Amino acid sequence: MRLHRLRVTAFGPFGSTEEVDFDALSAAGLFLLHGPTGAGKTSVLDAVCYALYGAVPGARQGPGTTLRSDHAAPGTVTEVLLELTVGGRRLEIRRTPPQQRPKKRGGGHITERATSELREYDAELGEWQGLSRSHQEIGEEIGQLLGMSREQFCQVVLLPQGEFAKFLRSDAEARGKLLGRLFDTRRFAAVEEHLSELRKAAEREVKAGDERLLAVAQRIAQAAGASADVRDWPLPAAKPGEPGLAEAVLQWAAVARSGARERLDIAEIAVRAAESRAAAARRTAEQARELAALQQRYAEARLRAEELAAARPEQDALRGRLEVARKAERVSPALSLRDQAERDHRTAAAARERSRAQLPPALADAGAEQLAALERRMRYDLGALDSARRAERRSAEIDAERAALERQARADEDVLAESAGWLADWERTRLAHQGRIDAAHEAAARAEHLAGQLEPAVHRLEAARERDALAARLAAADEQLRATRERANAAHEQWLALREERLRGIAAELAAGLRDGEACTVCGSPEHPAPARAATGQVDRATEEAAQQAYQRADEARGHAERAVALVREQHAAAKAAAGTADVAELADSVQELRRRHAEAHEVAAGLHAAREALVTDEREHERRLADQRTAQQNTAARTARREALDQEQAALAQELSQARAGAASVAEQAVLLERRTAILAEAVETVRAVEACAERLKDADGRLSEAAFRAGFETPAAASAALIDERGQREIQQHIDAWQRQEAAVADRLAEPETVAAGKLPPARTEELEAAYAKAERVLREAASALAAARVRCEDLRALSGQAVRETSALGPVRERYNRVARLAGLTAGTSADNVRKMRLESYVLAARLEQVAAAATARLQHMSGGRYTLVHSADRTGTKRSGLGLHVVDAWTGRERDTATLSGGETFFASLALALGLADVVTDEAGGTRLDTLFIDEGFGSLDEQTLDEVLDVLDSLRERDRSVGIVSHVGDLRRRIPVQLEVVKARTGSSVRLRGTGAEG
Repeated sequence: MRLHRLRVTAFGPFGSTEEVDFDALSAAGLFLLHGPTGAGKTSVLDAVCYALYGAVPGARQGPGTTLRSDHAAPGTVTEVLLELTVGGRRLEIRRTPPQQRPKKRGGGHITERATSELREYDAELGEWQGLSRSHQEIGEEIGQLLGMSREQFCQVVLLPQGEFAKFLRSDAEARGKLLGRLFDTRRFAAVEEHLSELRKAAEREVKAGDERLLAVAQRIAQAAGASADVRDWPLPAAKPGEPGLAEAVLQWAAVARSGARERLDIAEIAVRAAESRAAAARRTAEQARELAALQQRYAEARLRAEELAAARPEQDALRGRLEVARKAERVSPALSLRDQAERDHRTAAAARERSRAQLPPALADAGAEQLAALERRMRYDLGALDSARRAERRSAEIDAERAALERQARADEDVLAESAGWLADWERTRLAHQGRIDAAHEAAARAEHLAGQLEPAVHRLEAARERDALAARLAAADEQLRATRERANAAHEQWLALREERLRGIAAELAAGLRDGEACTVCGSPEHPAPARAATGQVDRATEEAAQQAYQRADEARGHAERAVALVREQHAAAKAAAGTADVAELADSVQELRRRHAEAHEVAAGLHAAREALVTDEREHERRLADQRTAQQNTAARTARREALDQEQAALAQELSQARAGAASVAEQAVLLERRTAILAEAVETVRAVEACAERLKDADGRLSEAAFRAGFETPAAASAALIDERGQREIQQHIDAWQRQEAAVADRLAEPETVAAGKLPPARTEELEAAYAKAERVLREAASALAAARVRCEDLRALSGQAVRETSALGPVRERYNRVARLAGLTAGTSADNVRKMRLESYVLAARLEQVAAAATARLQHMSGGRYTLVHSADRTGTKRSGLGLHVVDAWTGRERDTATLSGGETFFASLALALGLADVVTDEAGGTRLDTLFIDEGFGSLDEQTLDEVLDVLDSLRERDRSVGIVSHVGDLRRRIPVQLEVVKARTGSSVRLRGTGAEG
């Protein structure tokens, strides 16, 4: 990737348009970006990052900040344009951030959305070709070409030295977070999480299988009951998930099955004995029941014979009555005929009297012929009214049609009046709806503007709260640091005092190791005439080393406290920079006020859709009202012509109806009157004729009845009628006689049975006693059979449940094996397994490999910067109780000792962090696909170096220019302006900053 040209307009501190020619700067390979504090050196790098990724580095994208310059004129549009070559393609990226501009009409401002444009230079055509205006498409295209994310780009190309100095001093967890972002090791963390989820799922399956197995065991316990063998061998106490549970359950089930089979054999023997006793008791009881039945049969037969003898006179009387009734049956047809004739005559006479009451007095005694002639004349008059009925119906239809026309006229008049009133207010209604729409539009813009202010204000409030909390933590950390320093100084003084005292008595310590004939380690003489003697309280080597170790522990505690204070102070400074000096209560009130105003504007803006819908609805109503008005006017003209035609037709019908009604209210009334009179006459004719016919039939029936009674042997018809018994009565008497005769014969047959007579002479049978004995034997048999059935069911249930337990155990085997395998892998990747000696997580292991690569790449430059003194090495040792893998140490060639990078001085920390940044840039570049980075920027830190070290650092940076690579140094150190001739100067002014190129031949 090579940068060619950058143009910024109203961006950050630049109030107008400024352009940077990177081609001119890169020609020298090494150039300096300098300027006073706050001029905007870092803003040039922010513009490059914003053009590529649509956002500035995270540390400078704080809440409440805006990319638009406060020095810019209201009409100037904030814009960033970057021209670069990447992947062999020359591209131009233009971006504008969200910004407010004055409204073209009226007062106030409107917020414009962010825009993006990507173009590519076509060398064959010699012109730029547009590729996309989509934020997402441009981001995907640039990300694919560069092969790295925004965070990686900011670490690799913009090399922020302060962050890498913090990286050197931070612990393994903080290093892991940064390396994880740069190398994107989320897939390895995902593997850890996936294996953990698999382990949990497999564990749940194992526990579920064990719970199912225990449920089967509980069912086996229920089926086995409270037998002695189950009590002696209780259910296994293992919990789900514990090993050995399945084997214990299977052993316990085998014991339960064995005991159940023994109880089954005992139950079968008991049933066979009970069956034998019950059969003998049943035979004895059956014999007693047979004897008791014969004795009762004999007693009942004797009693019934006596009852039948007493009822014989009654039976003789019934036989006589039945014979007389059968003679009277021959008179019954004549009696029925006479009764029916008499009923018919009475009915006809009553009907004649009713019809006579409806006739006029003059016709009360008229005969049938006279009444029939009068009926025929009236029927002729009734037929002549059909034409009048049709005329009357048409007249009624005309009346209904005229009424309908009147209703339509009134409805059209109402429509015309209502439409006229509504249309008169139409313009005022339309303007009111339009006003609501305009107000909603303005409220939406105001809500969007307030939303842009609200989020930064909320972030500032949170930062202020964090600032106050960190201030208290900082005070506590300072106090802790003071105490650790005092303890370290005291330990150091104690160690030096003991060391000095030991040195004073070192001769006695050496003399203690002298041996006769052996050379002295000091003078070399084999003779030792006067060896020194140890004084009282002599300090030995162990005492000094213990004091030294105490000092080292105290000094390490002091270092930890200093790093803790630095971390809290840095966090407090960041929170203070983000929140400023404003009070939390003031910021909270400001946020609450912004939320209230935003809610009010949002509520008004929410009515935009409803206002538009209301306007559309009323416009449709306006069109409908106009159409209804035109239709009502047309209907009024048509109704006038129709009324005139109906009036003429109804006048002709009225004359015809007047003649046909003959004084009645209507033709229908006249027709009803004639129909009723005709019906009365017809009924009168029928009743007169019916009375005459019934009287003739009654006379004939009286003669036939008298003759039939005489022939049957009765003196009068009344005597024959009294002797009659209906068929049902005769049948009941005959049945009663037949039943008495059958009972008499049955009793005689029973008293003639030999076995019945013999049983009646014996003593009474002992049925109750023998039945009780039989019932007891049957109860014992049922109990034994029930026990046998229960034993069989128990054996069958235990067999089935044992089989189910075996199947559950077989199915659980692969599940438990899979769980053991997955649990071992999950523990290994999570660093909790005993097989993982260093207790390193998989992601930490990968990051440790990356850190080892970074340390190796950084060492090549660090040795050159430090004159071969320092080497960066990766350490996998554990720190305290934390897991190992991400330690970083420096090896000092002068002392030969390996120590923590936090012990480096300020200048040493700078060039170590610079070497680390360059090494990390190389590794990340290789990780991202080897995209060539032809332009690099290094930000600050050179002021802490002496001249010799600065020369060595610049030599290393100068070596980066190989193969046409350019390096830009961002610094305000004055000595660098003398050493680096090609410069990009950022000049600060009241109207905004500007840029100047020096030493390129294109100054200005």
